Amino acid sequence: MRHGDRAVTGACTKEPCEAGVEPRRPVEPPAPSAGPASDPRPPSGVSQQSRRAPGPPPGELEDLEDPESLSARSDGLWALCADAQDLFRDPPPAARALFALRDCTPEGPLRAALARFEPCRASETPPSHEDHDAAPSAPLGLLVLETLDASGKPLSEWQLTDARLVAARRSAHHPGSYDLTVEAIAHEDQPDHPHHPPDSPGHRLRGTNHRPLGHCRDLTCVREAPPDSEEPPIRLIGCSPSGLLRTALAIGDEELGHAKILRLDEDGQMLQYVAEGEVTAWIPSSLGRGLVDLTLEPWSQRPPSAARDVWTRWSSGRPGRPNLWADCGVEGRRFWLRTAQDHAIRRCSAPHAVAGRTYHLDGRHITDELGFYCALGEAVHGPGGYFGQDADTLIDCLCGNRGTLPDPPPTLVWHDASTARACLGVTPQTARPPTFEELVTLLTRCGVETVLA
Repeated sequence: MRHGDRAVTGACTKEPCEAGVEPRRPVEPPAPSAGPASDPRPPSGVSQQSRRAPGPPPGELEDLEDPESLSARSDGLWALCADAQDLFRDPPPAARALFALRDCTPEGPLRAALARFEPCRASETPPSHEDHDAAPSAPLGLLVLETLDASGKPLSEWQLTDARLVAARRSAHHPGSYDLTVEAIAHEDQPDHPHHPPDSPGHRLRGTNHRPLGHCRDLTCVREAPPDSEEPPIRLIGCSPSGLLRTALAIGDEELGHAKILRLDEDGQMLQYVAEGEVTAWIPSSLGRGLVDLTLEPWSQRPPSAARDVWTRWSSGRPGRPNLWADCGVEGRRFWLRTAQDHAIRRCSAPHAVAGRTYHLDGRHITDELGFYCALGEAVHGPGGYFGQDADTLIDCLCGNRGTLPDPPPTLVWHDASTARACLGVTPQTARPPTFEELVTLLTRCGVETVLA
């Protein structure tokens, strides 16, 4: 995709295969048999298909046959695209619903959370959801409801995450108990409501690490989470059709089919898989004779808006100097790690550390967990390197193909460790990031001798 004067090209391919990407003379597709471009109906020769459920996140680069060799002509290449509209989409905040816990006898942190409230009389009602932002609230984090049978044994579990207590009042039916209003995120892979048999005494409440929070007789949903908003399709602008797409347009094929969007660097080499979906429409492009604009209904996740900045920093391929990720925000650092991982997969780079070698970690910009893994990847593999993005993938990178930790262990000299010590694990969150000490402990547990400098 071309943004401004940067020659960064996008390719749209029908199947994962070797594809040519050199600039070629535009070919003129057949004139559309439908009305003009302003006609809201799809032109003839295409099929309007319903939106599909979102698929797995991007991660199919390894299925490409020699994806770095994109200079040979192939029918797998559909088009080179000058730009794209509605390509980026930031993940929306997790939908939060409002729940009422009836006849609660709170314990531990849940009882302590009641101290933020002045429980009202039973005849009074908790504040409406419009007033929740101004009302007091208390974070609870994970809230697990264990449904009990008549004998008090657990039957099933139902979970709420990132829960906050937003209102409380005394129960009208059971003296000494409370009706609590909780705002939280309900897991999608569980029933809509924690049902219990008629003779059940209710639910046992637990928090993080199985910590007891008390008991409640029932739970009801006061306000459901809002539905997801409809997403517009991706429009690929100024596409020069080739291969199977050119043939399909020439014969008026109504099934244009499945396509993948690939991000290319300035040299025309594949940088990253972007998205995939169904090509449902095309119109002549205003950018030039012989070019078309394609409409693609994606069923994969779209890249976040932070990808634009990361791709700019990778526009010439793998970065040649360290710390280009340093001034990226949280989502930018997260996407940087994904881009570095994809690059390592395509290059078949060995992710493991060399046994007994000493590595130097530049800690000047490690202000969060993502920054730690960005800096660690560059300490081991140089600028743009990848060496994990969480505890599990770090262990995988250390073990490599051996399946065991390196022996003798590598040594990591952590320079400017004071930056991470001051920044990590201090943000007040219900699910906090690891502290500096916890990351050092993780490295030690992984067999890395860590020297703080």
